[in-house]
This record gives sequence, C-alpha cells and structure tokens, in this order.
Amino acid sequence: MALSDIAAEIEVTLEQRDRGVATVDDTGGDLRDRLADHAETLPCTPAATATVLDQHGRGVSVGECAREAGIAPMTAAKALHRCGVPGVSPLAPTARRVVRDWLAGEISRADALELTGGEGASFALAAYVETHEPVPELVEIAESARRPTGNASVDKRDALAGTMTGAADLR
Repeated sequence: MALSDIAAEIEVTLEQRDRGVATVDDTGGDLRDRLADHAETLPCTPAATATVLDQHGRGVSVGECAREAGIAPMTAAKALHRCGVPGVSPLAPTARRVVRDWLAGEISRADALELTGGEGASFALAAYVETHEPVPELVEIAESARRPTGNASVDKRDALAGTMTGAADLR
C-alpha cells in the first residue's frame, strides 16, 4: 500500500464531533446497592452505612456521620470498622490487650473496665472491634468508594509515587 492509497481515505471536516466524556466505572452500581448484598454483616442498613462512609470520607466526625445517617454514633463506628476503616477503636493498644484478656476470661469485667479507664461505651466498642473482623467484601466496596476521582493533585502524587522517597529511605 502506497502513501497515496492511504491519503485517498483521509477526510477533512470543518467541525469536530462531540463524543462526550469517556468514563470508566468499576463500581458496578451505587454504593447503597453494593452494600445491600452484604446487609446481614452490617450493624445498620446499607443506606445508613453508605451515608456514614460518604460523610466520613469527606472528613466528617463519626458523631456527625451518625447524625446525618440517623443512627447512633456507636453504630456508625461499628459500620466503619466492618468496612475496614482504620482507627475506629477508641482504646490504645495496651487497653485493647486488656479487653482481649477479658474476652478470653482471664480477668473480670470490672477489672478490665478499671484498667481501660472505666468508660463503658469505649469499652463496648473496643469489645466489638476485637470480636468482629472487617468483612473483605465490604472493605473492597469502601475502598472503591473512597478512591479519588479527578483530583489533579492526588493523580499527580500517584503518578510520581515511584520517584518519591519515604521516611525509611532517609537512614
């Protein structure tokens, strides 16, 4: 095939066709729909969990997320934990060890409460965190919901991640 054969197929137009914005959506539906498949593992409704995840992803406190979703703050914290959001446990590592000792029957509840600071709600949430693992499917759903879309500074940072050094590289 010669260059003249290729050039014979070229067409010049005066206007550009508007083809819209190309999008890729790997979420498979809205957040509530994806959470609905795992409703039995959530401490509240999928709709409330979706609201909590959305609000928490925007930097809103757990208490405010709960108010927005119409649920108790404890329930919102449990939902975040089941979805793999880190930092939900209100107790320090040593106090969490005390809760694990209580759960194992090694110390009494009264002793465990005293050793952890004596706050019942924090103790109850810590016991929930210690007895309920995050659900892998919910973790995946929550991560895809938290994934930034169209944030130029995040996209730039991600693209340059291989060129940046971490604190461990400074030794």
